[in-house]
Amino acid sequence: MNKSKTELGQDSKVARRLWVHGTFIAGYFGNLQSFSGGYRARRQSITAALLLLPWLFFVLALAGCQPHAFSIPQGVEVFFSPNGGCTRAVVSALDSATNSVFVQAYSFTSAPIAKALVSAHERKVKVRMILDDSQRTEKYSEADFLDHYGVAPLIDSRHAIAHNKIMIIDEALVITGSFNFTKAAEEKNAENLLIIHDPILAKKYLQNWSSHETHAEAFHRSTSETPKPKRPRQPTGKSVLNF
Repeated sequence: MNKSKTELGQDSKVARRLWVHGTFIAGYFGNLQSFSGGYRARRQSITAALLLLPWLFFVLALAGCQPHAFSIPQGVEVFFSPNGGCTRAVVSALDSATNSVFVQAYSFTSAPIAKALVSAHERKVKVRMILDDSQRTEKYSEADFLDHYGVAPLIDSRHAIAHNKIMIIDEALVITGSFNFTKAAEEKNAENLLIIHDPILAKKYLQNWSSHETHAEAFHRSTSETPKPKRPRQPTGKSVLNF
C-alpha cells in the first residue's frame, strides 16, 4: 500500500523522536553505570588511605617527626599605640586571670601593668616573669617594685638581648607583639599588641618560656654598671713612612 507524502512525513517524525529518546535513555544508563563505577573506585581509594594512615604516623614517629597541631584561635584582639589602649588591654587581661600568668619582657617600666601583676599575685594567681639583663640597671624598671611585693623576677642574660614581649594567661591566652610593657610604648612609640585566645598556641609559648627559665637567674639590682671599654687613642700628627 502506497503512503501519501503526509503519512511518510509523520512516520519520519516518529522515527526521529524514537531515536532521540532511545539515545537519551541509553546515555542515562551509561552515565549511571559510569557514576556507580566511579563511586566504587573513590570509596576503595578512601578506604585504602584510611588503612595506610596508622602506618604513616608510625613511619613519622620512627623518623623523629611529629605531626604539627594546627590551631584556630577562638578570638583575636589587636591594639596599636601611641595611646591606642594597649596598656588598658593588658591590665584588663591580667585582672581576669584566675590561675597563672607567665611573662617575658625586654623593658618593664609600666606602673599600671606592674600593679596588675601584683594584684594577680595577691589573688593567689601564679605569677612568673623573665626579664632582660638590662633591668638590673634600668633606672625606672618596675623589677624592684615587683620583687618587693613577692613577684620575684628572673633575669635572662644568656642572650645578647632577651627581646620577647609576651604574656601567657591561664594557659589559654597569649599577649604578644612589638609593645614593650613601658610608659614610652604606650604614650610615644608606634607599637602593636595582639591578644590571642588559643590554648594550643599558649602551650607552645609556655614551652618556650620554660626553656628560658632553665638558664635564668634571680633578679638582683646591680649597684654599678660594668665600665665600657675605652677606645684606643688615635695617633696625632703626621705619620712617618720609611721606604
